[in-house]
Amino acid sequence: MYAVVEYKGHQHIVKEWDALTVDLVDEVEGGKVTLDKVLLAFDDKGEKVIIGTPYVKGHVDAEVQKHQQADKIRIIKFKRKNRYQRTMWFRAQQTVLLIKKVQIDG
Repeated sequence: MYAVVEYKGHQHIVKEWDALTVDLVDEVEGGKVTLDKVLLAFDDKGEKVIIGTPYVKGHVDAEVQKHQQADKIRIIKFKRKNRYQRTMWFRAQQTVLLIKKVQIDG
């Protein structure tokens, strides 16, 4: 069973035992996280589809595997004709979630 969940402003397609990388979660490693906003659910072949209005009754249970940093990206500020250029670097803090169970009621 696949599910489309909304978490922290992003939509993700998940299934059981998938690893999902999201923005930093305030939970210790090994802690439990419940994703309640399920927008859509469907089976492997796509024959049974449940569309929420706006959400489907059900939830997705996940476990925090680890916290990590994303790849470094370069940010440039630039103003032409003023000889102004500034370079900055940024690494986002992320959490890897392991999807344990997709529970859909209906």
